[in-house]
Amino acid sequence: MTDHPTPTGPSRRGLLTGAAVAGAAVAAGGLALRPTPARAQGNLPADRRMLGGLETSALGLGVQNMHRTFTTLVPDRDDMVALIRTAYEEGITFFDCAEVYGPYTCEEILGEAIAPFRDAVQITTKFGFDIGDDGGIAGVTSDPAGIRAAVEGSLRRLGTDRVDLLYQHRVDPTVPIEEVAGVVGELMDEGKALHWGLSECGPETLRRAHAERPLAAVQSEYSMLYRGREADILPVTRELGVGFVPFAPLGYGFLTGAIDMATAFAPGDFRGWTSRMDLENREANMALVDLARDWAARKDAEPEQIALAWLMAQGPDIVPIPGTTNVTHLRDNIDAASVSFTDAELADLTSALDAIEVQGERAPAMVMEWNGAEAPDA
Repeated sequence: MTDHPTPTGPSRRGLLTGAAVAGAAVAAGGLALRPTPARAQGNLPADRRMLGGLETSALGLGVQNMHRTFTTLVPDRDDMVALIRTAYEEGITFFDCAEVYGPYTCEEILGEAIAPFRDAVQITTKFGFDIGDDGGIAGVTSDPAGIRAAVEGSLRRLGTDRVDLLYQHRVDPTVPIEEVAGVVGELMDEGKALHWGLSECGPETLRRAHAERPLAAVQSEYSMLYRGREADILPVTRELGVGFVPFAPLGYGFLTGAIDMATAFAPGDFRGWTSRMDLENREANMALVDLARDWAARKDAEPEQIALAWLMAQGPDIVPIPGTTNVTHLRDNIDAASVSFTDAELADLTSALDAIEVQGERAPAMVMEWNGAEAPDA
């Protein structure tokens, strides 16, 4: 019930004609992604971006659903290892994971997949949930001793001696963020975490955490379907020079057009628990899909590519992490970087989005309590 990557669903489409990513290898970076629509930062190539002091590919890959899809299917493990390696071969070097994904299983899959090229990629994991012996989530926790135990476990499963970016998955309302920063700082001093970040934090916690130990990134849901972070978190990250990593950049598959009014969600599908997918709200929110389809026709692209291209065009500090268990969808997502907008087009598209009022909540009530939480005073 935490953040989720792009779900699998009805097949979207084959690869765009002639749209496969170019196949010339580059040293220590896999293959080159097509240029992003945003300007390159400084002397960085257009297929690379900075999250604080961490350089990554302009698009990442979320691996959360590689142990099971929203439709409750269990992907073949070898296929998931192959998909991650394909992503690397086609230019993605930024892979997002967490101990709670599985739990634990997705870290093992990611660790196996990247073993041949570990030093050429950037990986994340997250601590912060109380995971029971049965794999259930009892709540959030950032007990200092628990943080260290969680990270040691993650390193073992990932088969590495360090995590490039370590996140607090959710703010613990009982532990001051200064204490969390202290433990993470010790892990950084030991070389077990190279950078750190927060996921779904409140703005004041973000400021306090950064003051204790500079953050590389904040992760939160952000897409054409959910833009709440534009008002409270993005202004702060940009003030502080912290990067932003949108999860669910395709609205859990909604912006691909794979979900329509006839879609029925599986019993364990997180999306079915969100009020924005209730039929009445879904009907209103389909205006976003119609808009993405209209622009896809204008750009000879697909709706999901419009959604990702719009998100990347919001600034060079944005690194979306769409997830998928399908190689064709992976390549579609990568090719979104070839979609560009003129300034006038971007303004027109954003204005049209502004005119659509999304109906319903993005998560169940319990999860909404965790999102945007502030840590207690030190």
